[in-house]
Amino acid sequence: MKILILGGTREAREIADIASGERGFEIVSSLAGRVREPVLPIGAVRVGGFGGAEGLRKWLGDNGIDVVIDATHPFAGGITANAAQAAAAAGLPVLHVRRPGWSEQAGDRWIGVPNLAAAAETVAGLGERVFLTIGRQGVAAFAGSQQWFLIRAIDPPEDAVPARHELLLARGPFSVADETALLTDRRIDVLVTKDSGGALTEAKLAAARALALPVVMIERPPLPAGAVQVETIAAAWDWLRQQA
Repeated sequence: MKILILGGTREAREIADIASGERGFEIVSSLAGRVREPVLPIGAVRVGGFGGAEGLRKWLGDNGIDVVIDATHPFAGGITANAAQAAAAAGLPVLHVRRPGWSEQAGDRWIGVPNLAAAAETVAGLGERVFLTIGRQGVAAFAGSQQWFLIRAIDPPEDAVPARHELLLARGPFSVADETALLTDRRIDVLVTKDSGGALTEAKLAAARALALPVVMIERPPLPAGAVQVETIAAAWDWLRQQA
């Protein structure tokens, strides 16, 4: 059975690792190519887009794919929609793997917003110094803001950025102690982040909680209607074996 795994997430890499060690499974992992030095999974890897849902449908047929696993970032809405549409057109099963989102805890001051535009509007009234941890692609939504921004990303933003900012290039995991020191040193008033889930970057939430800082939390986009979703590697592996 030939499997296309979409995504450069930890979940995608772990599924590729497990399936590559099992007889009867052939794995191809696909990365978007947006990170300059990605952590690569085991097995065959392709990098780059497919040309929309129709391009992906054609690629699936041309490459003899039997099953599609969408283990992309929870905010990669475009490829998720394309995967669902292309798999349906090709008559292939598709599974969406999404790690659980973060849960608000006692002492948190979260403000949920549906998208980047709403985050930029909301943050305007919450303080002068903003810690922006949304990756490089959404930074342009804040380009017109008058506040000062600490922008943390793996690679530099390619689009417009706020006039007053500091760019911090770093890849998680981050410790609570380091995040607390960063927030204190930069005199941060408010944190802006996406509900990505996972442990690699969760420490910033604990640090914000300890410092009683508000957190503008961008909510995840919904999955396509009728999508089959699991939250764990074990559940994904159970589903995959059922397709064999």
